This record gives sequence, C-alpha cells and structure tokens, in this order.
Amino acid sequence: MIDFNQRIKEALALASDTKVFEFGENVLNIAPKLFKENFPGKKALVVADKNTWKAAGEEVYDNLVAAGIECNKFIFQMDEFHAEEEYSNQIGEELDKVPAIPVAVGSGVINDLCKLAAFRHNIPYMVVATAASVDGYSSSGASITCGGAKMTIECHAPMVILADTVVLANAPKEMTAAGYADLAAKIPAGGEWMIADLFGTEPINKDAWHILYDILPEMISDPEGVAKGDPKAIGILFAGLTLSGIAMQVAHSSRPASCAEHLYSHWLDMTGHQFNGKLQSHGFQVGVGTLTTCAMFDELLKMDLSKLDVEKCVENWPTLEEEQKRATEIFKDFPVPELGPTEITKKYNDKETVRKQLTTIKENWQDLKKRLQKQVYSFEKMQNLFKIVGAPTKPEDIGSTREQFRYLTDFVQLMRWRINMLDLAKRGMFYDELVNKVFGKGGAWEIA
Repeated sequence: MIDFNQRIKEALALASDTKVFEFGENVLNIAPKLFKENFPGKKALVVADKNTWKAAGEEVYDNLVAAGIECNKFIFQMDEFHAEEEYSNQIGEELDKVPAIPVAVGSGVINDLCKLAAFRHNIPYMVVATAASVDGYSSSGASITCGGAKMTIECHAPMVILADTVVLANAPKEMTAAGYADLAAKIPAGGEWMIADLFGTEPINKDAWHILYDILPEMISDPEGVAKGDPKAIGILFAGLTLSGIAMQVAHSSRPASCAEHLYSHWLDMTGHQFNGKLQSHGFQVGVGTLTTCAMFDELLKMDLSKLDVEKCVENWPTLEEEQKRATEIFKDFPVPELGPTEITKKYNDKETVRKQLTTIKENWQDLKKRLQKQVYSFEKMQNLFKIVGAPTKPEDIGSTREQFRYLTDFVQLMRWRINMLDLAKRGMFYDELVNKVFGKGGAWEIA
C-alpha cells in the first residue's frame, strides 16, 4: 500500500510554488490558521461562484473574518462559465481596489481565474477545493481562453491548497467523474511522453515521473468507491490530481499531465461545443479524448515499427511550406485559423531530424512496445473504468459524434507544438492506417 502522505511530502519538497497541501474530513476550520501562517498581516479576497459559495465559500469567509483577518468577497453570479481572460481581469480589478491575497474557493475555472489574476499582480494565492474535478489546482499553468484561443498561460501555482474531503464528496457526481477521467488521461499521456522522450523533443523528467506515474494506477484503482462518493476514495483521487499538478511544477511544463487527449477538449472548447444547451466539462471532454487515444495505442501496438522503411519515409517527408499549407487549409474555418500553421511551424523537423527520430523508434521498438504495454490501458479497460465511475464512454455522451471526432483528429495532430502519437504516425507514413483502424469498420469508434 502506497503511503500517499509521504509521497505528497516528497512532492512538496520538489515543488516550485506549492508549499502547503492539507486535506481531510471537516478541515475548513483550519483555513484561517493556514492563511495567517503563510500570508501574515495580509488581507484576503475570497473568490467563488454561486455554487461554490454555498459549498464552502461562505464558511471559509466566515472563518477568516472570525479569526480577525480582514476579508472581502467576490462572487460570480453566472450559472455556468469557462475560464476566460475577461473574468480573471474582473478579479484583478478587485485586487487593484484593495490589495489582498486571493483565496479561490472552487474548482477548475475559479482556480485558473485566480491563478492568472494573482500572477499578473505578482502575488501568491490560496485555493480551497470544492470538487475533485481537475488536476489544475496545483499546476503552474492556467488554462485560459484568450481572444477565442484556448491556451495554457504559465503562472505560479497556489502556495496553499486546502481540501475538505466531505465537501469534495458532496460535489455533483459528474464533477467527480470528470476528475477521475482527467486523472486517467495521464495513462495514455504518459505513453506519448515516452514517444517524445525517444524523439528527443521532451525528455522524461525523472522526478516528475516518480511523483505521478509510479503510483498512478493505484490512484485510479477504486472507481466503485469514487462512484459511491466515499470520502476516502475521493481523497485519494484528489491527492492524485494534486500530485499531477505538482509534477507539472517540477517539470515546468504540462507535459506530465496532457498530450493529444487534451487537445480534443481544447478543440471543443474553442468551437463553443455544447450538449443540451450546456458547456461540457473539461474532464468529460478529455475522457472521450482519452478513450480515443487508448484506441489508437491499441492499434499502434499491433504494428511492427522495427520494420519501418525509414528512407522511404524521409523521401516522402513534406517541406515546411507544404505542412503550413496543409495546416492553413484544415484550420481555415476554425475560430483561430492561425493556430494550425503557427504550431506546426514550431514542431516541424527537417528530413535529417526525421531520419534520426524514426531510426531511434525502429531500433528501440521492441523495448518501447513493452514499456507502452505496461503504461497504457486498452480501450476496453479504460471504457469499463469510465462506465463504473460515471464518465462518458463514447462521443455521444458529450453531444458529439464519431464522425466529428474523426474530423477533429486532423486538428489534434496540428494544433500544438508538442509531439504526440499522431506525429509519429505522420513521420512513419501510417497516419491514415492508424486513424482508419480506429474509425473504420471494426474499430473502437466505427463510423456506420
């Protein structure tokens, strides 16, 4: 049995920003103590929305005031909203009026908005989690929509994280299921990191890997407990999500926590995707992306890349201009049309580099295959876990279609500079084969 407290202690010792992480049952009353110890003599600005104010914000606010801490509050009144720059600016305006330490009471959106506002004011902040729904609590990046484009802005993670597992357990079940899906997404993301490591573009950071991946399977091993709302199971889930964020702090990158599966979610966000008139959660969108990439890994692992014709691949490798033209055509009707050409320009490699990358894959395929088989869950296994926990098991569960996911897969390969599995497939001239096996007859997402 893994000692999660010890692992958290080790992680905090390596973290660049987060110094305190406290979680347990009925612990909201220690918020004033943590605030005074870490922000002595400072004023507080409690930031929440209508729901998180009821869940924990009011109690946190009252506790701070009762402890003699000068405290203001800012409560968003919208029924639902995403992390958009304009809302972070509103928090910033409050900080301009009365300088204070933000105390974010909420989950992904509230935390990211406060994270950006605090960063732009060059101050630390504290977060009180209300749902085990995302891994962004402790990450050193804020996932923000700016000018219509979803982007990760490098910021400081919270100095203090407080989570009451009773509050977390009382969150809507779909939020907890979304957090489970977001944590499970690290399974295929880790596999893609292995590919990027062999490519030499993003070497695996051993400390970050140890913090998260060595214990990741155990942290998602109790979907039944999570589904039942067991505080202990949800506490372990939240610890896993927090460790994921700290791994990002240690790596100074979101690489430990995301790859292609997250880009499906980014595409849906940037195109304003809704289902039954509602925006879909990050975790649910990522969950369907996770299933898609697991299906792709299933097909990839059936191939024998030790037989790659490297010279043929290099001979047919397109020029940068050709790739820019392809990206421009694919993204021409996208809300941010310049995204594709810009990102493919960043990650384009010349023929000699592609030759080295494919040769490395070819010569190390048997070893890489074994490592990937140990790391990545099959589509069927991941789908069964999601079914138990109440996360989406198919595109239709988030109001999408298999046809749409096939369509946006071409965007996913292009929309971020980070090397993913699809880039390997493009270089190895088996992109169409891989994608068709997932979306074609007999595939996991077979299109009728």
